[in-house]
Amino acid sequence: MKETECYCGSQMKFNDCCNLYINASEMAPTAESLMRSRYSAYATHNAGYLVATTHPSTRINHNKKDILEWSQSNQWIKLEIIHSRDNKVEFKAFYLDSQMQMQMHHEHSTFKVEDGKWFYVDGEFY
Repeated sequence: MKETECYCGSQMKFNDCCNLYINASEMAPTAESLMRSRYSAYATHNAGYLVATTHPSTRINHNKKDILEWSQSNQWIKLEIIHSRDNKVEFKAFYLDSQMQMQMHHEHSTFKVEDGKWFYVDGEFY
């Protein structure tokens, strides 16, 4: 069986990349690695990971059911990192919507590390 390349575009195998964070074998070491693993979680429909990696201060704004529905209604194509520095990551996520129309989600995200664990806080959308 052929191993799947990681959805985040790292050119590594999924099981050697983002899945290590998604299945909690390891903790994401940087804001960018957490952001990449969150993209992979959308691609693999892992809403639980997305909620768990959202900072508790903003988690109330994120509904697991809605996240799961949105992740499943889209076909995730590609992730492009525009800029990554410290706790900020700018990226573009490309996907096909439910009508098979190409869409792009452009976001400048803010992350926070607490007790060695990174969390998504919020994002500015373009």
